[in-house]
Amino acid sequence: MADNNGGAAGAAGSGSGETTFTQEQVNAMISKRVNEEKAKYADYDTLKEKAGKYDQQQNEGKTELQKATERADALQAQIDKLTKDNEVKTVREKVAAETKVPVELLTCDTEEDCKKQAEAIMKFAKPNGYPGTRKGGTSNNGSGGAGSSSDDDYRELARNLFG
Repeated sequence: MADNNGGAAGAAGSGSGETTFTQEQVNAMISKRVNEEKAKYADYDTLKEKAGKYDQQQNEGKTELQKATERADALQAQIDKLTKDNEVKTVREKVAAETKVPVELLTCDTEEDCKKQAEAIMKFAKPNGYPGTRKGGTSNNGSGGAGSSSDDDYRELARNLFG
């Protein structure tokens, strides 16, 4: 017995186990299988949309995290600067109290450097002798020459006047 589809499917009932299908039956089977596969992925668009939103939130979260990190770094730098400024102020006040040099004149950052600076300021501020005297026996008033006194003479005069 020959089949109607040109012999491709074989004869029905010939005992060979082949079955012939009409085009409508094949279309129905394929449609059924396609519909089953579509049903598996019916929520694909929803999942795709959710995945896109998740990715967007992750990127926004990173941006917010980066902003927060930058703010925290800026605040930490500000705290470090204030802490250092406070330490320098404390060092300067300590050295000023010890050496009797005004704190405004001290500009160093370490205690050792401030002490050296204070010593230099005190050395500069300390008078070397009586006003109007020079070493070598001449006075600053321009009357040098014969009859001028030495520093020892001025000191002796001061001792006699002030006791």
